[in-house]
Amino acid sequence: MLKIILPTVMLLPTTLLSPPKLLWTNTTTHSLLIATLSLHWLTPTYYPHKVSSQWAGLDQISSPLAVLSCWLLPLMLMASQNHLQHDPTSRKQTFIITLIVVQPLVTLAFAATELTLFYIAFEATLIPTLILITRWGNQPERLSAGIYLLFYTLISSLPLLVTILHLYAQIGTLHLTMLKLTHPTLTTSWTDLLSGLALLTAFMVKAPLYGMHLWLPKAHVEAPIAGSMLLAALLLKLGGYGIMRVTPLMSPLPDHLHYPFLTMALWGALMTSSICMRQTDLKSLIAYSSVSHMGLVIAASTILTPWSFSGAMILMISHGLTSSMLFCLANTNYERTHSRTLLLARGLQPMLPLMATWWLLANLTNMALPPTTNLMAELTIMVTLFNWSTPTIILTGTATLLTASYTLFMLLTTQRGPLPTHLTSLQNSTTREHLLMALHIFPLLLLILKPELISGAPL
Repeated sequence: MLKIILPTVMLLPTTLLSPPKLLWTNTTTHSLLIATLSLHWLTPTYYPHKVSSQWAGLDQISSPLAVLSCWLLPLMLMASQNHLQHDPTSRKQTFIITLIVVQPLVTLAFAATELTLFYIAFEATLIPTLILITRWGNQPERLSAGIYLLFYTLISSLPLLVTILHLYAQIGTLHLTMLKLTHPTLTTSWTDLLSGLALLTAFMVKAPLYGMHLWLPKAHVEAPIAGSMLLAALLLKLGGYGIMRVTPLMSPLPDHLHYPFLTMALWGALMTSSICMRQTDLKSLIAYSSVSHMGLVIAASTILTPWSFSGAMILMISHGLTSSMLFCLANTNYERTHSRTLLLARGLQPMLPLMATWWLLANLTNMALPPTTNLMAELTIMVTLFNWSTPTIILTGTATLLTASYTLFMLLTTQRGPLPTHLTSLQNSTTREHLLMALHIFPLLLLILKPELISGAPL
């Protein structure tokens, strides 16, 4: 654990001491090395916490997410270079430091084996994200987006803190391995029902569940590219991971507590897919598609079967890479056309043919076409939901159909059709951008060869 966290912390002096000319090179190569080093966490094992110390340990659920958080830092650094090129060096350093601080916090949140540490890391990730959105966002609305993010997350996580303290008073330990051995006896009384609800609420907002998702499109649209990637690929996964960690601890919970969440998650997948069909803003469209995909993750992780956990796990990793790639592509368009409106930046395929290839690949993975891990995840989740209750097939099937429709709509509007008259010349796509897209899509295509690495269960 420390062999990843210590080099990450050492990135801070590297950033401050690097000469301005080598600032991006040093930080990106160093973080890529850390990302490569973290891949050894992926080995499937039967042990519950394999890289274990008293306060942190990785098992099959947390190791793929921890690797994803390490993998994303160099990608965020690569994506941000262009829009920061005219900033003074001190501002660049502040930006890079903010990104670097997020990584150990997110890794800690995924690896924590103790609920208090998990809560602290879970909340601490909010501060760098808030700084990114409010300081480096594009429009004046970034302040209201930051306030939305802050208050939604804080108000929902206060009940979580109270319940964690209540659990401690009941059992005398908050260590996950101990909690698994001594199940908290949650009976059907009102207090236990409320504590079960409170444990789930914070994660449902973070994930986000439809109805509690209003902060997400705002935050995504206003955030700089690194902020969008961080939100889509990591912070939403904290919600899904929290649900998967906490729900088994409350296993004697009555079934009817799951019904509203399941219904809202599946209905939300349907509604947000429909909302995507009529979006005019490209970033907003991708943000809403995140809500619909995470709806499936929430639905799968509340029914508590090994298959559903496996599907939710694979979908979280696949969605993290896919939506992050889509945001990067949207950003390359925005940097050239200075508009996120679909009608003002359309028909770009003749101008940027290589970028159109990446667009096609990203959209096909978003639609869950074979041979991507997205397909495996969605099939697994659909089968488990269908097995649990037959009518869910109507909701999941319609959501899949709508997902394909809005993805094709996004691909056709950005790449095909007449070029707007105001776009006479565009800057060519750069090697940095192609490398960035390749580092997103290749893990996705390679993981299908050995999906047990990310399936959350040693097969």
